[in-house]
Amino acid sequence: MINTAFFLPAFAMVLLTFCVMIRMLTGRIAEMKANNIHPQSIATSAALIAKMPDTRASDNFRNLFETPVLFYAAMLFAQATPQAGQVLLALAWLYVVLRVVHSIIQCSYNKVMHRFYVFFTSVWVLLGIWVMLAVGYIR
Repeated sequence: MINTAFFLPAFAMVLLTFCVMIRMLTGRIAEMKANNIHPQSIATSAALIAKMPDTRASDNFRNLFETPVLFYAAMLFAQATPQAGQVLLALAWLYVVLRVVHSIIQCSYNKVMHRFYVFFTSVWVLLGIWVMLAVGYIR
């Protein structure tokens, strides 16, 4: 039986990724217009950084394709696993909330230690998700 409740946190992470992408694109377009930057002049990442030093949103966008990949895999595994229950679902939503907070910090004031604590906590939550899935599968 498919446990579709685990699709919702995954959809929320996808929504977060698109929100950050929109933030990144609108910021880049605005900066390009304000500084009269031709798109071809920033064709490489090195040129982009040299002409547009505010990389907060693009850095966060890239982050959303790192550990969240393990989250998506866990949600797919959880939806097909009968022992995945409310505790696991609560951990999944906690992970999403922590990633939202991480994105808000990184895309705005970007205080590294604030971002690190949230990231570190999210990694432990993600590890907890996988431990619960592994234990449930082994039983």
